[in-house]
Amino acid sequence: MSKLPQQHIVIDARIRRSSTGRYVDRLLEHLQTIATEDRYTVLLQPDDPWQPKAANFTRVDCKYAQFSFNPVEQIGFAWQLHQLKPDLVHFSMTQQPILYFGNIVTTTHDLTMLKYVRAGTTPLPIFWIKKLGYRFLFWWGHRKSKKIITPTKYVLDDLASMQPFTKDRLVFTHEASEPPLKVEAEKPVVLNEKWQSKNEKFIMYAGSAFPHKNLETLIKSFEIIKDSHDELFLVLTGKKEHYFEQLESFADKSPARRSIIFTSYVADEELKWLYENAEAYVFPSYSEGFGLPGLEAMAHGCPVASSSATCLPEVYGDAANYFDPHSPADMAQKVTEVLDNKKLREELVKKGHEQLKNYSWQKMANQTLDIYHSCL
Repeated sequence: MSKLPQQHIVIDARIRRSSTGRYVDRLLEHLQTIATEDRYTVLLQPDDPWQPKAANFTRVDCKYAQFSFNPVEQIGFAWQLHQLKPDLVHFSMTQQPILYFGNIVTTTHDLTMLKYVRAGTTPLPIFWIKKLGYRFLFWWGHRKSKKIITPTKYVLDDLASMQPFTKDRLVFTHEASEPPLKVEAEKPVVLNEKWQSKNEKFIMYAGSAFPHKNLETLIKSFEIIKDSHDELFLVLTGKKEHYFEQLESFADKSPARRSIIFTSYVADEELKWLYENAEAYVFPSYSEGFGLPGLEAMAHGCPVASSSATCLPEVYGDAANYFDPHSPADMAQKVTEVLDNKKLREELVKKGHEQLKNYSWQKMANQTLDIYHSCL
């Protein structure tokens, strides 16, 4: 029997180093161990240090912006793809060149950009133009795609409701958490500067401060929690940027301000210490595609109190204590339950470790490879 000709698959991994990019980074890691029959080209930003380990994987630099309506960028990126002569292109984000019409698989992580994005530092007229442009790209990318991958069934159903034409093209592949950080835990220096003793109690959040993360409501709920837990601190960890600066200004007006600590970015050693020593990890988000931070907390034995919004109950199952993200009072009540009920805390930690067993990056890569083959 003659061997089938080798197929050429291009994976757009320009987002690899972003928070959303962990998906494509782990996909590439595991595909290289199982995808041996075809030839793969991985598109990366020129300064990305990633290098392939498998002989049938090749990296190619792509200088074009991840999101741009510049005609030169649009035409240039489409032409680069055309020159590669792929049998299939996998875009790991919805954004893609308008003028590329080849065989496409698109991963859409969530619908947050359509529902919760704010202008930030962008002038309002420009923001609305960009938002309209994003809506068009969102629609057009799905129109062109042979398959659309989402990280949860919730996002799949949400997208099918918004764009009924996608129903027959949708498939979900759950993502996964990482194992506990393999470093020695180290207490963040900033905590020593803020705390009076070595054994202060705290709840925590780690991640970005984008509006849909709902951190202002977390601060309001913390004010309520302080009424019965005066000794408690709230530790907010994340890279200091525009939205975190806005949040810090909001916190400055809070009566609980002296007990709210912004650590800015922390190293893995410090993040591990926070997870292992927090009374609870609180995830107040309005909208998520998968919700990796809560799983990371579970991996480190930290009990989770989570928003009941979007996909989070699907991902966390019975391993989190859920609250209404729109209600500071309900959030405060559910976090307080975790703080005060030792049995509940122990159950959440145990169930968290069990919940993690449902997810695997290897399984996600296998499912994605099957999707590729179904489109070729």
